[in-house]
Amino acid sequence: MNPPPRVLLISDDDGKADRIHRALATPRSASFDVKWIRSLSEGIECVTEPGTAAVLLDLSLPDSDGIHTFEELFKVAPEVPILVLGGENQEGAAAEAVSRGAQDYLLPNNLDSYSVPRVLCNAIKRKLVEDARYGDGERALVTLNSIGDAGLCADIDGNVTYLNTVAETMTGWSQQEAIGQPQITIFNIVDSLSRKRTRNLLEIAIRENRSARLEDNCILIRRDGFESAIDDSASPIHDRKGRIIGGVIVLRDVTAERARSLQLIHTAQYDSLTNLPNRALLANRVSHSISLARRQGASMAVMLLDLDDFKSVNDSLGHAIGDQLLKSVANRLSANLRASDTVSRQGGDEFIILLSQMTRAKDAAVSAKKILRFLRAPHTIGQHSLHINASIGISVYPEDGDDWETLIQNADTAMYRAKEAGRNTFKAFKQEMNVKAVARQSLEEKLRNAIRRCEFVLHYQPRVNLATGQITGLEALIRWQHPESGLIPPVQFIPIAERCGLIVEIGRWVLREACTQAFAWQPPGLHLPSISVNVSAIEVHHEGFIQGVREILAETGLSGQSLELEITEHVLMDKAEKTAVILQELKELGVRLAIDDFGIGYSGLSSLQRFPVDILKIDRSFIQQLTDYSTDSAVVTAIISMAKSLNYRVVAEGIETQVQMDYLNTLHCAEGQGFLFSRPLPAAQISDVLRTGVLEPA
Repeated sequence: MNPPPRVLLISDDDGKADRIHRALATPRSASFDVKWIRSLSEGIECVTEPGTAAVLLDLSLPDSDGIHTFEELFKVAPEVPILVLGGENQEGAAAEAVSRGAQDYLLPNNLDSYSVPRVLCNAIKRKLVEDARYGDGERALVTLNSIGDAGLCADIDGNVTYLNTVAETMTGWSQQEAIGQPQITIFNIVDSLSRKRTRNLLEIAIRENRSARLEDNCILIRRDGFESAIDDSASPIHDRKGRIIGGVIVLRDVTAERARSLQLIHTAQYDSLTNLPNRALLANRVSHSISLARRQGASMAVMLLDLDDFKSVNDSLGHAIGDQLLKSVANRLSANLRASDTVSRQGGDEFIILLSQMTRAKDAAVSAKKILRFLRAPHTIGQHSLHINASIGISVYPEDGDDWETLIQNADTAMYRAKEAGRNTFKAFKQEMNVKAVARQSLEEKLRNAIRRCEFVLHYQPRVNLATGQITGLEALIRWQHPESGLIPPVQFIPIAERCGLIVEIGRWVLREACTQAFAWQPPGLHLPSISVNVSAIEVHHEGFIQGVREILAETGLSGQSLELEITEHVLMDKAEKTAVILQELKELGVRLAIDDFGIGYSGLSSLQRFPVDILKIDRSFIQQLTDYSTDSAVVTAIISMAKSLNYRVVAEGIETQVQMDYLNTLHCAEGQGFLFSRPLPAAQISDVLRTGVLEPA
C-alpha cells in the first residue's frame, strides 16, 4: 500500500493550522501526511526533502510577509505544487502568487473539509500529469488513477491524450476509444437548467494560462445518457521551459453532496410534517405577491387559519393521530386552492394561506367559506372519523397593509375575532379591531405591572349553612386595585391573564395570600372552618402545581383540611385521566375539592364519580330563576337529590332573595352563598364578621 501524500504546512497561525488539520481529517478527504512548520526559513530547508507532494504556504510568517514569501520558496522548489494561504485582506497578493507560479490559493472562508482536500488533490494531480509528460509517466499515471476523481489530459488542440479509470467509468468511454477525440466529446458537460453545453474549461485554461472552474449546477452526460452532478476544474500543462503544451481536467462526482445540499435547502424552507412551505418561504412569496399586485394595481390576501379545539384531539387520541389530522388538513387545503396560491403551516395547528392575483377583495371571503366547508367533512385517520372546524382571519392588500408583517398581524387580529364570535367562521379585518387589540395588549402590560407593584387584593364572600345561618367557609375572590381605574372585578382581567400566561403567577399569589389570611383567622375568638380558592385549568395542569400547593401550605402553616380548591367541570373533562391523578394527589394533602358552576359544563353526575370530589356548587344561573314551576327548579332538585345519593355536599351560588333561600331549604340544600347573606368583603371587615357572627347582606 502506497504511503499517503506528504503535505508541508508552513504557517505560524495556530487557528488556521488547526482548521486545515481538521479539514484533512474527515472521512471524505483523502489521506494526507501533514508536516507543520512555522517559518519560511525552516520551510526552505524542508521543501526539498524527498516525498513532498505539495506545500500549503501562509503568506504572513514571522520571517517574511506578502508575495515575497512565495517568491523565496518558489525559487528553491519550483517543481513542488505550492498552494497559497491568504489572509482576510490578501486575496490580491494570493492571486498574484498564482500568476507567478503558485498552483492555487485558499482564503480563510475556504478552509473546510470540502475545499482544502479538493484543492490539494487537484494540485497533486496536475503535477503528476506534468511528470507523466516528462518521462516518469508510469508512476504518475498509477498515482493519478488511485486518487479517486476523474482525470483527463489533452494536448494544446484539446484532443485527449490520457483518460484515467474513474473517467472511463463516469463517461462510458475507454481510454483507447477516447485518445485522439476532442475532450468536449468525452466530457459532455451541460447546465442542469438550460441543458446547454457549458463553456470549454480546457480551452480557457490553455488560452488564458490559468486554472478555470465550472459554474454550479453542471452535469456530466455519460455515453449512455446517464447523468451525474459534477464539480470540474481545468489547468494548463507546461513544459520545462514554461510553454503551454496542453491541459488537464479533474472532475468529481458530487451527486450525493448536491442531493444533501438540496435536502438542507428544502428542510430550511418546508415544514417537516406536512411538507408545506414554512414561514420563511411564505414571507418571501408574500413579498413577491405584494410587488406584483402593486405593479398591476391588483389585490391579494392573506388568511390565517387556526383549527378549533385541536388540542382535544391530541389530548384524547395522542399526538400521532393529531399529526395525521394536520397532514389531512394540509392535503385538503393544497388540493382545493389554486395553483397560484400558497398554503403554509406555521407550527402547531396554525396555517397561513396566500391568495395571490385576486380580481376583487371579496374573493377572499368566497375562498374562506369554501375552506370551512371542505374542512368540515370527516377526516378518516386510521379507525377514527374525526371532525374539525377552523377559525379564519383575512387581511387584504392594499386596504389592510402594504407589507408582510402588517398583513399577517391584521389577519391574526381578525382570526382572534372569529374565535370570539363562536369559532367555525371567518372574519375580515376591520380597522376598529386594532383598537380592541391595542387595548387588550395595553391591559396585558398593565397586568404585568400590577403583579410587580402588588396591586391585587382579596375580598372574601361567606358561605353559610342554610338551616342555621352559621358561616361554613369563605371564598377568596381576587380584585385588581388599579391606581387610576379603582377596583376592577376579575371578569375584566382573568380571561386576559389566562390568554397571556400570567394566570399561573396570579393564581399562586391568590393561593398564598388566602392561606396566609386564613391561618391568621384561626386564633381563639374567630371561627373559620375553611377557605376556598378558585383554580383554572391552566393552573391545574401547569407543571409544579401540586408542589406549589404543598409549599404554600407549609410556608403559611395552614392545614390542608382547611383549604378547598374550586375547579370547573371543564377542568375535569380536560385531560380527564391526568386530572384524576392530580386531584388524588391534592386529596392526599388533605385538601377538599369543589366543582364550581356545576350544571353548565359537559359532565354528568355519573362521570364525576371518577374524581375525588367533595362539594358541588350549583351555578347561579339556575338559582336566580328558581320558582316552583320553572325548568331550573327541576334541574336544581335533581342535582341536589343525586348529589346527596353520591355523598356530595351541595352549595347553591348566587342566592339573592328570601324566596330562593326558602325554596332551597325545602329541597334540603345544605349551604348557600350570595348577596342575600353578604357581598365579598375586604379582610378587615370579614374579621369583624367572623368575630361577631353577624352577616352584612348586600
